[in-house]
Amino acid sequence: MPGTGLTDLPKHNPCAQCGQPIAFPEWTEQTPGRTAYLWHCYACDYRFEAVAFFDERDTDGAALAAVSEKNHN
Repeated sequence: MPGTGLTDLPKHNPCAQCGQPIAFPEWTEQTPGRTAYLWHCYACDYRFEAVAFFDERDTDGAALAAVSEKNHN
């Protein structure tokens, strides 16, 4: 599973609504095999969640898939 330190967080993810880069996720949650990231764009006040799925047997931390879900304000 990937690390949980500040240097391990995704950076400059584009907003799903307006495309502006977001420096860091506002919140993260890890469970075995997945990590969820809550993103908040301050340019357009849009919030969305991205979920990365990992192979628990894999030690390099590369995501197998990612899903983005909308969070309504």
